[in-house]
Amino acid sequence: MANLDPQTPRSSKYLPWSQDDVPIIDPRESFSDVVFKLSSYIAKAIDAAYTYEQLRTTSAGQSLKPLITYLSGDCHHPAIVAALLAARYLFTNADEDSDSGLNESRALACELVAWQFLTFLSEKELIDYLLYELPQASDDNAQPPPSGSPTNTNGVRSCHCYVDEDRTDETSPLIHAQSAEHGAILRPPKRASFDHIPGPGTSSTFLGGEDDASRRASLDESMAGMNALEIAAIADAKKFLSQKPVQKIVEDIWNGDVIFWESLSVHAVKKPRVYNKRVADPFTRLRVPKYQKAFQITFFLSFLALYYAVLVERDPSHITATETVLYIWIAAFAYDELGEIKDAGLMFYQTDFWSLWDIAIIGVSAAFVITRIVGLLRKSDYIIDVAFDILSMVALFLVPRIFSVMSLNPYFGSLIPVLKEMTKAFCKFLPVIVVLYLGFLTTFTMLARDRMSLNEMSWMLIKVFFGSSYLGFDMAVKISPLFGYTLMLIFVCLTNILLITSLVSLVSNSLTEVMAHAREEYLFQYSIYVLESSTSRRLTYFMPPLNLFPLIVLRPLRLVLPSEEVRRIRIFVLKATHIPFVALIWAYENSRTMISRSHPTFSRAPHFTSRPLSAGRLSLEGARDFVKSPTTRRALNETSITVTPDMAAGSTTKSALDAGTTDNAELIALVQKLSEQVDGLTAMVAGQQRD
Repeated sequence: MANLDPQTPRSSKYLPWSQDDVPIIDPRESFSDVVFKLSSYIAKAIDAAYTYEQLRTTSAGQSLKPLITYLSGDCHHPAIVAALLAARYLFTNADEDSDSGLNESRALACELVAWQFLTFLSEKELIDYLLYELPQASDDNAQPPPSGSPTNTNGVRSCHCYVDEDRTDETSPLIHAQSAEHGAILRPPKRASFDHIPGPGTSSTFLGGEDDASRRASLDESMAGMNALEIAAIADAKKFLSQKPVQKIVEDIWNGDVIFWESLSVHAVKKPRVYNKRVADPFTRLRVPKYQKAFQITFFLSFLALYYAVLVERDPSHITATETVLYIWIAAFAYDELGEIKDAGLMFYQTDFWSLWDIAIIGVSAAFVITRIVGLLRKSDYIIDVAFDILSMVALFLVPRIFSVMSLNPYFGSLIPVLKEMTKAFCKFLPVIVVLYLGFLTTFTMLARDRMSLNEMSWMLIKVFFGSSYLGFDMAVKISPLFGYTLMLIFVCLTNILLITSLVSLVSNSLTEVMAHAREEYLFQYSIYVLESSTSRRLTYFMPPLNLFPLIVLRPLRLVLPSEEVRRIRIFVLKATHIPFVALIWAYENSRTMISRSHPTFSRAPHFTSRPLSAGRLSLEGARDFVKSPTTRRALNETSITVTPDMAAGSTTKSALDAGTTDNAELIALVQKLSEQVDGLTAMVAGQQRD
């Protein structure tokens, strides 16, 4: 199989790309095959370094138009958007020996094609393509879904992964088909690390031979269970995530207008869909990211209150009731964080800026618990004091974590990537400072070997480095009467003038670069903030500290009860323990509904498809799109205001337009009435399917 990179240099600007050059993508092809075809085409089409704006607005992107035309008109592969973003990831992590600027241009081309493809989709299709979860690698080849498995309106088949019961756990999606014993249990897609993806030198190419199959299998396995938005976050596709169609879906997920679970039952299947209040289980609102974050902040506030209470009491000889509750909070938070890592995968989990703070809270809290127990067992006052000193450091991470909700604000949200880039720039510059410091420390220590210790010299140079220059000159004679002043003057000039100025300039450049793309950076962080709350494959999600109850009580039942019974018990326990949370959500949503009714506003016009429908895709959603379509309304409007010659002869233009306006209003009312009837029929059909 040929290498993705073109064998001979050629310019895409002068190369006439036609529809015949576009790869044909069959809906039944595996994910890795689609990624290979798209990567091959883009690698040949883009053979020079371009910026995103050049690809979008100039002739540099002409070679991508045949691919966009084909994908928007004839391609109905459910993972096409995910494949484009996976190709972007592979180009970004290409061989270090290759042209980094060229690979970056190809990566940007993948984002551009993916975005252009989305502009041809309706809102329903956006949900299907952006939130389609990649199946297990074995499912594509070994055991395809049965012919009777449900499909959505776009012909996108739902992913059902059948595995043995002994490979399931409480995070698995629920039973779909019965087996001879307890049923063939649905297992959540594997959230593997991207370490298995072909490394440098092969990440952007699939070579022919024996390694090709293993590399494709690694790609399928590593991205199994992810959707296009998650791959975009991992691939650092900020331009793609900042586009309006993508942000529309992200915003709908955040507000709960797009949900993944419609019912809380043993046979529920995770599938992205538009929220319908008439048929959805009220307890599924617990999975809405907006409400999850609100309850999470409440948990952190209670955590902080317990933290202050324990430090104020500070009983060195006994574990008080408040301290016991604090231990429960620490354990619940650690278990919840472990579940997030397991659900999202380590690669996606670490993209969240606040995950580092969560790990730090758990690490410092665990160190406190261990030190506290050791101190009590040994009855050592010193170890106990150290334990409380360690606990005091939790506030360094817990207090900022509470205010992480401020990152939802565009201003504060854009400061987070600024802080990250400035930290990276400082860490890159730090080795220069360390090397220079060690050189002067060695010299000064040897010169003052009979007068100052190594510890004294170290702290004195640190003080000089951070601005106490006068202290260095006062000690210069003590260090060396001959070389002291000269060396100290050089050290002060290098540190306080040269290094500090260089560091400030470097950090300022990082700040300028990030702020130039502040909107993209904010939307990227916001998307990750939303997606981390919606990637869980668990139907029953327990809020901390209630999540310890299924861990301690329900998990042992798996040893004696079938998986179906355990899931039924988990659902019952969830409903029994989370009624207050659901009541708060219900009150909030109903109050908002009442306010919106008292202050009605015009709803936003939906986004309609301009793609040709494939076989089997016409449905009630398509009928609704037709009724609501701006094209349909425009055609009706034009028909209603047509002025015949007889009308023109017998009346003025103004009277004709007035008559047309009246007819237009009546037709719009009729269209709205038909739309409401279609909505009611859709809800009725959904209710019957649920029963």
